[in-house]
Amino acid sequence: MQDPHLVYFADPMCSWCWGFSPVMQAVSERFGPALPVRLVVGGLRPWTTEPMTARDRQDVRGHWEHVHEASGQPFDFAFFDRGRFVYDTEPASRAVVVLRRRGMSTGLAALQRIQRAFYAENQDVTDVDTLAALAGEFGVDPATFRDEFAGEDAKDETRGDFAIAQQAGIRGFPTLIAGAGSDGRYALITHGFQPAARVLPTLERWLEESAAGADGGAGQSCALP
Repeated sequence: MQDPHLVYFADPMCSWCWGFSPVMQAVSERFGPALPVRLVVGGLRPWTTEPMTARDRQDVRGHWEHVHEASGQPFDFAFFDRGRFVYDTEPASRAVVVLRRRGMSTGLAALQRIQRAFYAENQDVTDVDTLAALAGEFGVDPATFRDEFAGEDAKDETRGDFAIAQQAGIRGFPTLIAGAGSDGRYALITHGFQPAARVLPTLERWLEESAAGADGGAGQSCALP
């Protein structure tokens, strides 16, 4: 992309990304198609195989409480009554990738829907039946979704997203970067949760500086493969 755009690194099972969801909605409402968003699923805990321990549950619950306090986003804490939950973020990420093939706007909406299902509705988004039902809400036939989800192409595309995040030096989610021009340089807008009251002015300044041909955008830059 040469026109101004954003790249959003997120994971559907990252609680701070769920907290950041209203901020991304505010970005969309404020800038619309003038500032399109490219979604990259970052891979928070992909391919985890061991169930959560008591310490894991305590740590995760603490994160959820902090996100709820900072963002106001709803959480269903009945999640912690589950038995042996394996916190593998790859299936939910792959589901987003499959739905993203219908268009980036669908991918972004799917990210938000899967987040809500997991955090606010206590649905198991590591389960293909749950993911197929959610895909149906986007008009995707569950059987078609299952076929795509199980395919090697979807697995490879998901791994590709994880690799992009790693190669770009992304170490946490949410991360939002902005780019313009063909030089492959991107300005860091936020690494970690920030409220819309901070993110929107930062983007406005970056757009003004980009239009004026200023270097450095929001103050930091990185290369994106």
